[in-house]
Order: sequence, then C-alpha cells, then structure tokens
Amino acid sequence: MAERLRRLFDCDADPAAIAACLSGEPALAGLVAQRPGLRLPGAWDPFETACRAILGQQVSVAAAIRLAGRLVAAFGTRLAEPVGGLTHVFPAPAALVEADVSLALNMPRSRGAAIQAMAAAALADPDLFAPAATLEAAVLRFTAIRGIGPWTAQYIAMRALKLPDALPVGDVGLLRALDVGAGRPSPAALLARAEAWRPYRAYAAQHLWTADEAAARTW
Repeated sequence: MAERLRRLFDCDADPAAIAACLSGEPALAGLVAQRPGLRLPGAWDPFETACRAILGQQVSVAAAIRLAGRLVAAFGTRLAEPVGGLTHVFPAPAALVEADVSLALNMPRSRGAAIQAMAAAALADPDLFAPAATLEAAVLRFTAIRGIGPWTAQYIAMRALKLPDALPVGDVGLLRALDVGAGRPSPAALLARAEAWRPYRAYAAQHLWTADEAAARTW
C-alpha cells in the first residue's frame, strides 16, 4: 500500500533534476519557478484512467468529467452505503466489454467501441498496465488496441504507467499554453521543441496544463 501511494503522489520524483532540465526553456522557466516541485499525478486504477482518457478524446476536461460520471452511473457497481457523494464504484472491464457505451452516453460510436476494446484488452492481458521497458514500447502496446491513438496512449503512459517522458503532443491545452502571442505551435513544432525537455516531458506537460487551467480561471 505504501509503495502504491508513493507512485500515486509521485513521491520519488527528483524536483531539483526536473527543474534543472526544464528551466532552460524560456516558456517553462517561469512556470517551474512559480510551482517548484510540481509532481505528476498517478492513477489509483489504471483501467479507469484509460477509460477516462478515451472519454477525454476531442472534448473539454469538463465534458470528459461529465461523461465519466454518466459512465459510472450507467455501468458501475452501486455501493451498499454511499460515502459522501460517492454512490458507485467505477465499472470493471467485464462490465464494459459488451456494454453499449456510446448509446448510454450519447457519444460517437467509435469512442464507445474504444472503451469496449480497452476492456477486452484488459481482460485478455492481466499485464496490460504493467511497467513498460520504454515509452515507445508502452505506446505500441496501447495503440495496438482498436480506437487508441497516440494522444491516448501517451496519456495512459503518463498517468497509469508513470513514464516521465510521455507527452501527448497534439493536446490542445499544451499548444494553447505555449501561445504567448505569436499563435499556437503545431504539434510537429511542439515535438521538436520538447526534445530539450527529455527525459521529463511529462513534467513539462503538467506545468503547461496547470498554467493553462489557471489562465482559464482568470477569464
């Protein structure tokens, strides 16, 4: 349990090494100074995180949260006694592998099919979310699942597998956070720029997402 909690809260990160790496990037230096020691949140349940990543494809964070709540209400296991506002447990793979998720959530059939495919993969391979030797191996593992593209695979690698160099390159929030008046960079430009952030690209992403969220609250 202690080891699981350490991974969840990223207790073994080296903030000094991360700051030294990222502070060479002008767009990141101020963010790192503003939030020193920013950690990379982990995942208590990797399958839930994978499903939430799928639900978050091409929608806002707020919309993804609403879809996740509806998924749990439709297919999750009801608790015998509610815990505060918590009434259900997130559905296990067996509950989703044949579920018509797209109909229940009124979303594109391709996304519902991707959740079914992820559930099938989790049932077929107990080691689906086991540590990967490399980021490339992890991305290949998940993109082999029908409906899982590079953004989703990188996000799962970041949150569920805790790979510090994962980077969802085409993420709108990352591109928006890097717009300092000259327009957003292209995904290709971000990928090239992020070479200097290795091996801590995931931490750079976390800083940019946090800054983007903070900016949105001031609008």
